Amino acid sequence: MTQTNTRTATLLIMALFALQPMAFGAWLAMIPYIKETLELSKGQLAVALLGMPVALIPTLQLASRVVAKIGPRKTFAFLLPIQTVFALLPFLATSIPTLFGALAMLGATVAFLEVALNTYAGRLEKAESLNIMSRCHGFWALGVGIGSFLATFLFGIGPMLAVFVICAASAAAGVWAGLKLPQLAGEEDAAQAKPRKLSQMPKALFIIAMFVFTISLAEGAMADWAAVYLAERWGGGAEDAGIAVTVFAGFLAGGRFIGDYMKGRLGSRGVARLTVGLALIGVCCLTLTSSVPFTFVGFALIGLGVSIGFPLGVSAAASLDDSHEAQNIATMAMIAMSAFLFGPPLIGLVSEAFSLRVAFLGLFPGLCLAFWLARVFPAR
Repeated sequence: MTQTNTRTATLLIMALFALQPMAFGAWLAMIPYIKETLELSKGQLAVALLGMPVALIPTLQLASRVVAKIGPRKTFAFLLPIQTVFALLPFLATSIPTLFGALAMLGATVAFLEVALNTYAGRLEKAESLNIMSRCHGFWALGVGIGSFLATFLFGIGPMLAVFVICAASAAAGVWAGLKLPQLAGEEDAAQAKPRKLSQMPKALFIIAMFVFTISLAEGAMADWAAVYLAERWGGGAEDAGIAVTVFAGFLAGGRFIGDYMKGRLGSRGVARLTVGLALIGVCCLTLTSSVPFTFVGFALIGLGVSIGFPLGVSAAASLDDSHEAQNIATMAMIAMSAFLFGPPLIGLVSEAFSLRVAFLGLFPGLCLAFWLARVFPAR
């Protein structure tokens, strides 16, 4: 690939990493509104929120096979418009089962798009000897933050219309960018490779996945419950609480934008332990003080703290094999993202029995485990 094509591929995949999750960010900002509209308790909301990870996680393996066959470009062209439609379904929900089903359909669609994004970025890193994964995921977090901010800002025109405008615009731009992506060397070999059984996969893949699993527990908890927590602590309305997601996602993005540089300076193990340490401090800020400013500091530190985990895992999984990148990434993600299945609902159930503050304090042991598991990465 020429230098111009490499630059074009890098810019386009980073743009896609920002455009795809804008729909997700818009939905996260609307969780308090949906909770109030359907008159759900925290426990009921926790059950409904299971819909997205319950569908997303098992769909990842199917998505890896489809993406390997048709390629990331066609995946973006087909699935981004579908994501726009499915992102509106939660507003049509009338009960817990219908909200669960709406989120399940959205989660299955997101699975295909996530595999396509990470597969292309992983192949590009290897093919062109680049180091871009952390920044790509920085743009993903930025997209979540932009989506949640725009949804909060446009709340006045109507929640459903605001989400539609955000999703339609990002999908249109994403389809264009996806079709413009240059073809990478090795895509033909990946399309012909036969899927492997779990027993045939490298053991290192599962160690990497466990590290990312512990990080994802905290990330999922913040993504789904930050706005609800701020609404309780601040006492503002549902239309203001979405700023918590914006703060968290903004610092998540910032950590990922500097992640590639920090990895070069500290090594993978060093940057993993540094960021996890910041997340531990952030949990203390959220749970050990009643100060609203400290609450925002906590969201910021946890955003920085969980920022590098998933990009480190994706790059490591993609580098294990030259023809099974999509399956390696999907398997790692399936294990790691199961944290989104257990984490947010568990937060809701614990908060129902005790309080949301106590539930957030429960993130501390998992982050300590992540600090220890960072030894899976090389020191330099």
